[in-house]
Amino acid sequence: MELMIPLKNQAGLSYYSQIYTYIKEEIKKGNLKPATRLPSTRLLAEHLKVSRSTTQMAYEQLLSEGYIEAVPYKGYYVLEIDGLVHTGQELKEKGASLLQSGFPHSMTGSGILVDFSPRGIDLGAFPFNTWRKISKNTLVDDNREMFVTGDPKGEAGFREAIRTYLHSARGVNCLAEQIIVGAGSEYLLMLLSQILSSDRIIAMENPTYKQAYRVFYSLNYQVVPVFMDQQGMDVRLLEESGADTAYVMPSHQYPTGIVMPVKRRQELLSWACKKEGRYLIEDDYDSEFRYKGQPIPALQGMDQKDKVIYIGTFSKSIAPAIRVSYMVLPKSLLSVYREKVSFYASTVSRIDQNILYQFMEEGHYERHLNRMRAVYKAKHDVLIAGLKPFEEQFLIKGEYAGLHLLLTDLKGRTEEELINQAEQAGVKVYGMSGYFIHEEHNNYPPTIVLGFASLNEEEITRGLDLLKKAWRVEE
Repeated sequence: MELMIPLKNQAGLSYYSQIYTYIKEEIKKGNLKPATRLPSTRLLAEHLKVSRSTTQMAYEQLLSEGYIEAVPYKGYYVLEIDGLVHTGQELKEKGASLLQSGFPHSMTGSGILVDFSPRGIDLGAFPFNTWRKISKNTLVDDNREMFVTGDPKGEAGFREAIRTYLHSARGVNCLAEQIIVGAGSEYLLMLLSQILSSDRIIAMENPTYKQAYRVFYSLNYQVVPVFMDQQGMDVRLLEESGADTAYVMPSHQYPTGIVMPVKRRQELLSWACKKEGRYLIEDDYDSEFRYKGQPIPALQGMDQKDKVIYIGTFSKSIAPAIRVSYMVLPKSLLSVYREKVSFYASTVSRIDQNILYQFMEEGHYERHLNRMRAVYKAKHDVLIAGLKPFEEQFLIKGEYAGLHLLLTDLKGRTEEELINQAEQAGVKVYGMSGYFIHEEHNNYPPTIVLGFASLNEEEITRGLDLLKKAWRVEE
């Protein structure tokens, strides 16, 4: 078939974005029916007189969000999306110029030369001078107001800045009064436990972010692991679990790297709407870093029934030591918040909130994100290129987003063997098995998690050279 896409020369709106938006809206409206075959990227590019890379980028974004599927040797087909909720907010296309990376890091000690930790970030590009200047200005005029108790939810201006950012960058729809600022996601989850009833059953993706599991477990919640398929948490198994709350990471699941397509998101929302009192906790911890297409919109932006509790953090995008996170409560829980926990003082000082507020308001945060996207993409590309010789021994996944990749063994070796062999060569790697709530639920083949954020390009290359020898990878 042919697609008559009216492309226009508009400032700030690329052809790729116009093609992506047009096809998505046609699918939403039902004008492109399920199972309809779309033209190939080459034919569409010739028809629209644009480059093939432009149409490929548009199709990759539609694939990521679950609007279309690629059938090997046949082409691209429209997927069935029943009852799709319109978000009312389209994400702006964001550009980022490539910057040089490569900041020196010290050796890790204990005989380890290279540590592929999935938890690290790169602080080499952090704008320390800007942060220092803002910090100085905050305290320069005996600003006594900064030293008295502030709003328990967080400073109003800061919460409004977060609301503006979330709306434009993540498609989150909320008011500033729905946002609560806290010192880390762990604190916010503990605060949330005071708002929700204590007899809840919480379902978590398996494997998952173990720190969140530890918090729920320490609060005496019953936590049930729910297996995932290639699209994320299996909703049928979720229904069978008896849970009334589900903790999910739809934009980039940790550690599997799964990006949940729009149809599965809609199924989760439908599950939450079936019974009174059900909620989804959306952890959007590193959604800023995506290397193909636009960032995937947040699940909260699709929610029209007040069922999503949204949690985000500045730890990955700025620095872990900042310890500033935020939670967006559904409006239906605000009265419960006021009744039960509004007397808790904010755990983030007004000084730190004001510094971060100015950092965002003056445009430094967006520039820093663009810079870090470029830095991490450069490292990501070095890692992907260096892993080419490993493809005969490993299935490599998770290459489109986040700060780590997965290597699944194809040669019958165990995780323990691979980790020990790497360590003997001076390289620290991590096993997928460590992310399962219960070891007996580990149904994954032996898989290694390779983080790259805290390494420079030379260290990545050196680490891969050592792994080649450790795992006997041939060029």
